[in-house]
Amino acid sequence: MEDKYQVNKKKVLRIKKTVEADYEELNHIIQRIIKPYCEPLDEYVQEITDVLHDSSNPPTNEQLEAFCLNLSTHIYWAGSMVERLGIKDDISRAIYKEVYNTRRDSEDGTVADKNSLAELASQQEYLTNVCYSRAYKIMKAKVENAQELLASCKKVLSRRMQEFELTNIGGR
Repeated sequence: MEDKYQVNKKKVLRIKKTVEADYEELNHIIQRIIKPYCEPLDEYVQEITDVLHDSSNPPTNEQLEAFCLNLSTHIYWAGSMVERLGIKDDISRAIYKEVYNTRRDSEDGTVADKNSLAELASQQEYLTNVCYSRAYKIMKAKVENAQELLASCKKVLSRRMQEFELTNIGGR
C-alpha cells in the first residue's frame, strides 16, 4: 500500500527556499523599521558588551555607574519608541482588516470563497502588518533585555559597595 502522505523532498526544499527568500525580504523590512528606534540602545549595549568581554580588565565602579545612568536613559527613550511602533502596528492591522473586509463584502459565493478571495486581496496588507507586529515585539524585547542588563549592572555595583563596606569595617 502506497503511503499517500509520503514526503516529496524536492517540493519541500523548494518551499523551504521560498520561505528563506521571503524571510530575508521581510526581515530586511523589519530591520529598516526598527533601526531608527533602537539604534542608540543597540550601540550602547554593544559598548557595554565590549567592556564586559575584556576579562583582563573588569569594569570599574565608575563604568558600572555610567552604565546604570546611561542605560536608564536609553531605556526611557526606547520605551517611548516601543509605544510609537505599537501605534503603527495598530494602524497597519486596521488597514489590513479594512481591505480584507471590503473585499469580502464585495464578493459573491460561499463563505469559504469570500474568505479566500479576501485573503488573497489583502495579502500585502497582511504582510505589512506582520512586519510592524514583529518590529513592535522585537523592540519590546530589546527594552526588556536592556532592563535585565541594567538590573545586572546594579546588582554588581551593589555587591561591590557591600564588599567595600565590609572591607572598611574589617580594617578598622
